[in-house]
This record gives sequence, C-alpha cells and structure tokens, in this order.
Amino acid sequence: MTRNTIEKAPVTLLGLGAMGTALARAWLAAGHPLTVWNRTPVRAAALVAEGAEVADSAAEAVAANTLVVVCLLDDHSVDEALAGTEPAGRDLVNLVTSTPAQARARAVWAHERGARYLDGGIMAVPPMIGVPEAGGYVLYSGSRELFEEHRQTLGVPAGTTYVGEDAGFAALHDVALLSAMYGMSAGAAHAFALIRKEGIDPAALAPLLADWLVAMAPAVHLTADQLRSGDYTKGVVSDLAMQVAGVPTFLRTAEEQGVSPELLSPYFALMRRRLAEGGAGEDLTGVVDLLTRCPPRRMNPRRRRDAVWHAHR
Repeated sequence: MTRNTIEKAPVTLLGLGAMGTALARAWLAAGHPLTVWNRTPVRAAALVAEGAEVADSAAEAVAANTLVVVCLLDDHSVDEALAGTEPAGRDLVNLVTSTPAQARARAVWAHERGARYLDGGIMAVPPMIGVPEAGGYVLYSGSRELFEEHRQTLGVPAGTTYVGEDAGFAALHDVALLSAMYGMSAGAAHAFALIRKEGIDPAALAPLLADWLVAMAPAVHLTADQLRSGDYTKGVVSDLAMQVAGVPTFLRTAEEQGVSPELLSPYFALMRRRLAEGGAGEDLTGVVDLLTRCPPRRMNPRRRRDAVWHAHR
C-alpha cells in the first residue's frame, strides 16, 4: 500500500450491481481501501484485481470498516443484507431508492442498534459515477455531523447535496425530481406520437423538442416563488383561462393524428377544475393545491400493522 492509500478513509460497500460496481471503482481509483460484499460473489471477482477486499458475508463486511455504504435493489434487500449484522458504532449510508417513510424507519432501526445513519438518493446513472464533468450527484439527509465527517469520501463517486436533518428528505427529493422527469418524458412521448405517422423524422423534431424543454425549465422558479408567496397571479404571462381555452386544440389534434390523449388528459382535467374554482387569472400553480387536497389512501388495517412491525423489527 502507498502512503496515499493508507491516508484515505476505508469504505465498506454492500451491493455490486451496475451502480454499486461503479461506486466501488470510483473509490478504488481514488485510493480508498474498500471491502465489498455481494449476494452473488462472482460479481466481486473483477474488483479484487483492482484492490478490493471481498467479505464472505454482509456481517463480515459491516465489521470491517466504520463507514458502511449500502447500494442494493430495494428496501427489502437491505433488510435481508443487514439481518444478522452488528451495526453498533458504524456509520450507515443507505443509497437504496426508497420512500421517505422507509428511510425514516431505517434511521430508527440504525439508531436503535447504536449506528449513525445517512440516507441518500443517487441522481445519476452508472456511467456518470466517477466522472465529475457528467454532473451526477447524490442527495443526502440525516445527521449533518455524519455528512460533514464523511463528505470528502462520499464526494468521490459523485457530487454531494445535503437536503436536511430529516432522514426522509433525500428520498423525498429523489422521487420529486424523478417524478418531474417522468412527466417530461410523458410529454415527449406524446409529442413523438403526434408525428409518428407523418413524414417527419423524429431526429429532426428531437433538437427542437430538447431546446424547447430547456427554454421552459426555468418556469419552475416562478412556480416556487408563487407557492412561497401564495400569489398565483404574480408574474403570469399566459393565465389559466387562456391556457384552458387552448385545451380543445390539443385534444382535437391528438384525435386527428390517431393518438391517445391519456398522458395529457389528467393534467387538462386539473386545469379545468382550477378554472372552475375561480383561478382564471392565475398561473398553472393552483394545480399543486388540487393535488395536495387529495386525501391519503387509507391502508388496510392488517397492512398497517405489518408495516409498523416491519419498520421496527
């Protein structure tokens, strides 16, 4: 080992899927001693040649280092991997995509067992890991002290963004951002469907579509400002009444092109509801209030008991 390697913080990584392997290679390339574990040991073979130590079990891996990073498929996989481990005295960083409630329950689980906890949401795909110019980053929430202590090490694979002491905030930000991405993808799918049967090359529409979406993206700042102030008429350019008046054109065009309007219709329905409530002079921001008025879906009593037991077992 070189002197530089010895000075780098050691890391344990549970999970060697595409993302886990990318994380592992980034830490190894930066000189961090790395202990890895994966349910399928063969996935660790290539990393041994790069300097990784392979643990025979998750318990052995957790015992190897203070900083333990988890990158598995889902919350259930984390349950299975950590069962039988001794997390006391460990700093557990969970990068598994989960719900805010699952992240908070995991934080309770860790604290009850004497471990510190940090939850993370990876805003990147594997090829972006270890490539700073790619712009990938990881959202973190939970103990700020823990985040600051390991910030340099956690920042090796990708940028870091701390979003709050509440352990569920990283997961919430993660899902919020991905939800916006899927909404954008839905709009793009509808756009491509409209031209699908015409003599228009999708590759010709793509740059126009990309530039248009980029031009419209800053509108989220106005939406945030309106939500903060409560004034949904602030800075309005095209009010709700005007936009609702244009809805029939969108629906008629879809019909003419033989395209289902099912990706757009729910949003148009919300716009019309807000207009009916008297929001004619507003921006589209009032739709947010319509969504948050929806009562939470009631969980079956048996499922609720199971969820509480699962969170605290």
